[in-house]
Amino acid sequence: MFSKEEAALVRKEFWLSFAKSFPKKWLLYNTKIKGFSFKFHADRNAALVLLDIAPKSDAKRTLLYEQLQALQPILTENYLPEIVFSENYRVASGKEVSRIYTALPSPFNIYNKNTWPKAFEFFNEKMSLFERFFFEYEGFIKEAEL
Repeated sequence: MFSKEEAALVRKEFWLSFAKSFPKKWLLYNTKIKGFSFKFHADRNAALVLLDIAPKSDAKRTLLYEQLQALQPILTENYLPEIVFSENYRVASGKEVSRIYTALPSPFNIYNKNTWPKAFEFFNEKMSLFERFFFEYEGFIKEAEL
């Protein structure tokens, strides 16, 4: 068991190690769509590559989510077959977002350094595919903002 300080240091080391292993400028929050961001997530239970749709307006969230649902067959057939769509996902803060994500299939724990290499490879592969999908269909996705 780690103290709070030790756990924070391990998490920091994890993210720094990932950045060193894959020194790439990821898209993440720079989608030019408010409340529409790609994220990496790692904790003691899972490693995820995800897209959170959380604009201030629920109507806009619904429209963006529906645009992505329309692209779901393309996303699953050509990019990420294991992708999960969740229209109403409650995050730790209690806020409800729409989330589209993929999870590392093998056991993962951020506090177990033996699981890090698989997570790093997973993050790199899946986020690269997710970004490629976004850039290919960005125009269509942004139509929900009009």
